[in-house]
Amino acid sequence: MVRAGAVGAHLPASGLDIFGDLRKMNKRQLYYQVLNFAMIVSSALMIWKGLIVLTGSESPIVVVLSGSMEPAFHRGDLLFLTNFREDPIRAGEIVVFKVEGRDIPIVHRVIKVHEKDNGDIKFLTKGDNNEVDDRGLYKEGQNWLEKKDVVGRARGMLFWL
Repeated sequence: MVRAGAVGAHLPASGLDIFGDLRKMNKRQLYYQVLNFAMIVSSALMIWKGLIVLTGSESPIVVVLSGSMEPAFHRGDLLFLTNFREDPIRAGEIVVFKVEGRDIPIVHRVIKVHEKDNGDIKFLTKGDNNEVDDRGLYKEGQNWLEKKDVVGRARGMLFWL
């Protein structure tokens, strides 16, 4: 006869008893684990900051969050960006931009570029899978984007599998 509580009674409540493992460590082992964790986190931050410097982009890697650029990019694809200010923006390029009042950057294609005699550039974007341009996404009263709005330009991608 098997009692109801007897099946699996030898296993801990969770698959990983992390706090139990921590309690079993002596102070030196615990400090070593904390130091290892801190080294991993600081290494990741240094790599990220290094990528920011190398690419000129505040966000050198972004994830596509919507289907507005299908079939070129799908949700979950990773884009690798650069943002060198001296490179001119051209129609057909894929840019990642931020709109004032929105926290999430948008990945869309440049469809029109207007360059003034003084060198100022304004441009219009549109998602490949959208029917209309992005003027409805820009802040109220804004009809064009400027270079200051650009987070980066897509230079490579990694498909989400």
